[in-house]
Amino acid sequence: MVKVFLTGITGYTGGDIFHVLHEAHPDFEYSVLVRNESKAAPVKERYPNVRIVYGSLDDSKLLEEEAAKTEILIHTADASDHEGAAKAFTAGLAAGHSKDNPAYWIHTGGTGILIYHDADANRYGEPPSYEPYNDLEGIEALTHLPDHAFHRNVDKVVLAAGEDPAIKSVIVCPPTIYGKGRGVGNTKSRQVYVMARTTLARGKAPIIGRGLSEWDHVHVHDLSDLYLKLVEAAVSPTPELEKHVWGAGENYLLADAGSHVWGEVAQWVADAAQAKGYIKDATTEVLDLAYAQEVAGFESVSYGLNSCGHGKRARKYLGWNPTAPSLKAEIPNIVDVQAAAAGLKSSQS
Repeated sequence: MVKVFLTGITGYTGGDIFHVLHEAHPDFEYSVLVRNESKAAPVKERYPNVRIVYGSLDDSKLLEEEAAKTEILIHTADASDHEGAAKAFTAGLAAGHSKDNPAYWIHTGGTGILIYHDADANRYGEPPSYEPYNDLEGIEALTHLPDHAFHRNVDKVVLAAGEDPAIKSVIVCPPTIYGKGRGVGNTKSRQVYVMARTTLARGKAPIIGRGLSEWDHVHVHDLSDLYLKLVEAAVSPTPELEKHVWGAGENYLLADAGSHVWGEVAQWVADAAQAKGYIKDATTEVLDLAYAQEVAGFESVSYGLNSCGHGKRARKYLGWNPTAPSLKAEIPNIVDVQAAAAGLKSSQS
């Protein structure tokens, strides 16, 4: 029986990934990391046969022990920024596995790692100053990004682990994620949802600078499908997959399904909010960076930075084909979700 250990089951991406994985393979032996009994309750209710491991990412010894026992590790909980957990998983996987019996580690990164171009130049709201990265012909650039780039410290740990013949690691790097999650806990993402919340609160959608910065995006359902394909690739390995997905130097996947300009997204949000009667006019407002952070938090910074990278590797080697609704099509639903959370009612109802 295939043994899977997953972190982040009560989170947005982790919850949706587990939903898809458990539905496709209910016979696997699952263990999940959960902080406490209250967090575990909905997990137990929906998945009574799943083994609950109580602890946090700071419990290094526990993480090592679980990594040593599992065959497939799926890390989604604060995965891109918790270096200690990545090191603990590396130690555990190495201790419990060998070249002839390797472990597979599916690690969640993030395309925030690509914003360093603009952050270094203190450049906000402008169009991209570089050609989009890609994970096929341009794989070497992605695996050798500057050390000061966001998430890079953890990326280096995971990539180094993949050089051990006992560990097959791959970094999945999603951009802006959207869509309703199907997990037991959080079912919504942050960037676009925070923009919608801010728009409803202020009556105008926020823009940073000229609003010309670009990001890529992926629906959470498509992202979960990619994780499912990776798990199935681990269960049924082939020489091609071992080299081009799990192989050291090639184990980095950009998970994009489309791209957007943040100023255009702001207008889409304003249009949807006005059409539904939540705000009076479909207008946007330019916020300076400091004030934007005050009213919308860190997510607002990303509205002014570029993160551009196209994923070719998963499409070529795993047959990944995103089919979920586009970001633009999902905007009205996102606005409704945030309006409901704020206790607002549409004038259309």
